[in-house]
Amino acid sequence: MAYSRQAHYIRTAFAAFALPALFSVFFSLSSSSNSQPPPRIPSNVAWTPATIKEASQGDALRGLLIAKRCEHCHGSEAFSASPDIPNLAAMDRLSLWKQMMDFASRKRNSAIMSPIAAPLSHADIADLAAYYSLMPTSADPFDKRAFPRLPIPAAQSARAAQLIVLGDAQRGLPPCQSCHGPVGFKNGAPSLSVQNEDYLFNQLRDFSTGARSNDINMPMRTVAALLTEEDRHALAAYYGSGLGQLPAGTVLAK
Repeated sequence: MAYSRQAHYIRTAFAAFALPALFSVFFSLSSSSNSQPPPRIPSNVAWTPATIKEASQGDALRGLLIAKRCEHCHGSEAFSASPDIPNLAAMDRLSLWKQMMDFASRKRNSAIMSPIAAPLSHADIADLAAYYSLMPTSADPFDKRAFPRLPIPAAQSARAAQLIVLGDAQRGLPPCQSCHGPVGFKNGAPSLSVQNEDYLFNQLRDFSTGARSNDINMPMRTVAALLTEEDRHALAAYYGSGLGQLPAGTVLAK
């Protein structure tokens, strides 16, 4: 009888105290599972005076030695033989430093580049950026660069030139040169003037779909999503054919 009364007291206590606690935990977990994920931080790089100083103080001679391991893909003169691999010659050092930092942190994920960048120190990356920023872009008939591609049709060139110089106000598209400069070069922005066509198209496509999302404040994701497939091909072909080295908006007939 005493045992039965004790068991009754235990059941009553469990119902009074334990069950409400269990329900509270359950509903808390259910609520958290339905909540929105925290916003994704596109890059760990914050452009402060200290960061800019760190990225700008690389040793180009030391960068030359580190870059030896990069030549297989990016070429001995920083021009790749594969049109879908970026050229690094004369790349803005701040831009290259940021991309390498993003590869290392996997904010810009790449099965090839992320494992290469991860072991490098911040100083190593600054040295590489210093080296590549000083590489010349003049033509060399003896190397195997994929750049430039064949001349493009005048209609395609004109389409790209309009986007580069004027943008498209009806679609809310700013001109490409406002960020990348009138000859495809501007401090702090990725250099486009001697970039490979296939690489540029792939990046525009990835930005448009969100597959690449390391642009701070989403300028490239926003712009690329507004471009049509034809726009992306025209811009990539324009820069990839070498027209980006000429005054902005140059149109050449095929």
